[in-house]
Amino acid sequence: MKLEFNQIKLLILDFDGVLTDNSVFVNEEGVESVKCNRSDGIGISRIKKLGIKVVIVSTEKNKVVSARAKKLNLESIQGVDDKYEVVLKLSKELDIPLAKIAFLGNDINDIPAFEIVGFPIAVADCYLEVEPYVNYKTKSKGGEGAVREVCDLIYFAMTNI
Repeated sequence: MKLEFNQIKLLILDFDGVLTDNSVFVNEEGVESVKCNRSDGIGISRIKKLGIKVVIVSTEKNKVVSARAKKLNLESIQGVDDKYEVVLKLSKELDIPLAKIAFLGNDINDIPAFEIVGFPIAVADCYLEVEPYVNYKTKSKGGEGAVREVCDLIYFAMTNI
């Protein structure tokens, strides 16, 4: 099946393992930090200018998710136990059909979202259990430009560059 990336109207991003390399650094005070890829921000910015909505949906509830979302000027929905329900809610609230939604994830908690969106996408280093549920797997790993790769696919499909 050929994916028509120019049909995407909403890109939903998992956080850990997608915008990060799934590592977490914890200092002696218990403060967490993560490593993100700056090029992802450029890709997100370009597709937002084309009218694509981008939202972070994370199982974690963490200040690092909020900080990165703020930096990228994105809505973040955190502490999510059921990504399926959140995807349905976003589809209804934004009036975007599920068929025009992409979800970029990496782990088994993303499977319910993969099952209902038109564009289920996983990062290159996703867990094996998710592979049967996705239609596209990035060449880049999570936290190493996978988000930029997907944004570029959308951008170039929409601009015919």
